[in-house]
Amino acid sequence: MGSERAGNSTDGPPAAVEADDTPAVELDGVTKRYGDAVAVDDVTLGVREGEFFTLVGPSGCGKTTTLRLIAGFEEPTAGTVRFGGESVAGVPPEDRDVGVVFQNYALFPHMSVGENVAYGLNFADPPGGVTRDERVAELLDLVDLPDAADRDPESLSGGQQQRVAMARALAPGPDVLLLDEPMSALDARLRERLRVQVRRIQSELGITTVYVTHDQEEALAISDRVAVMSDGAPEQVAPPRTVYREPATRFVAEFVGDNNVFAGRVADVEEGDRDGGGEGGDGGDRDGGDPRTVGVDVDGETLRVAVATDRDTPAVGDGLTFCVRPEYLRIGGGESRVRATVESAEFLGETTRVTLAWGGRDLLVRTRDPLSGEVVVGFEPEDAHVIDVDRA
Repeated sequence: MGSERAGNSTDGPPAAVEADDTPAVELDGVTKRYGDAVAVDDVTLGVREGEFFTLVGPSGCGKTTTLRLIAGFEEPTAGTVRFGGESVAGVPPEDRDVGVVFQNYALFPHMSVGENVAYGLNFADPPGGVTRDERVAELLDLVDLPDAADRDPESLSGGQQQRVAMARALAPGPDVLLLDEPMSALDARLRERLRVQVRRIQSELGITTVYVTHDQEEALAISDRVAVMSDGAPEQVAPPRTVYREPATRFVAEFVGDNNVFAGRVADVEEGDRDGGGEGGDGGDRDGGDPRTVGVDVDGETLRVAVATDRDTPAVGDGLTFCVRPEYLRIGGGESRVRATVESAEFLGETTRVTLAWGGRDLLVRTRDPLSGEVVVGFEPEDAHVIDVDRA
């Protein structure tokens, strides 16, 4: 159930794109091997026209190799890459109509900023019937560097160099923009500012974009959809809110943001009288229908979890894995309660991230009030998300 990879999910198309349109970029059963090592493992997914699509995952998960396969820097061992429904097998990178922004920006130090931006126009005419100089000025204005054309790239800050690299990639008017961890070398505050700019530029141009990052917060903040990668394949492909609130696998639940994951056995099943499809503590969507609840025995405590009627209800004795985000755990409240001991607290400004010890495991809670000693912590059944059911 929850362990199945969701590499072909079609959740949440952008408003301006029909869900049945031919994908702008499509990977169909794509595998890439280096000797005995499998870097990309039978990946099938589609990126929609004008979509901001992000590949996110830990180091070695295959996200950058996937991007290189799209760009044409690598050829698949098996499977097909298509642009607009047409295979690009054997088509070199320079003929794929893609713009690429690398992790190190790769600006030419012997060229001015304007010459760097115009580099791609040595091989293609500027789009829109404008002159070369007009195109350079247009793009430098777009990336908020209107007066930088004559400057030396090395005189720019890291964030400015990143924007120049993006302008250079956009100069020939590519159909697809590929960005490989372009902000990984920047400090956290600058990354936050630049990701807003990158999203603005992509939105203004309406260009199909594939973005690679290991930063989960960045992926959630800027994407239309996210593919969470593990061991060379997507564990889940969905809009950011779905990935965060309804992780498809335990890996996704634990990788994307803080989470509390529980595993136990179903002790009882009962019909609930709560309204389904309500909203959680932060307005999160929940499963539709009138939910029934199940009691799950976790380390000798029975914790109640809501299961929507449109999902197969677990039976007594089944194994069940579920998660509860730290913001849904309530000090002193909730239908399911346990006693736990405060181990540590990190003040983060508007909230405090508290680690509690319970039953040989850690629980994470976000709270505004300082905590110490022994506390009661709980959650409501609707605030738990079922990840997997292991039928007995």
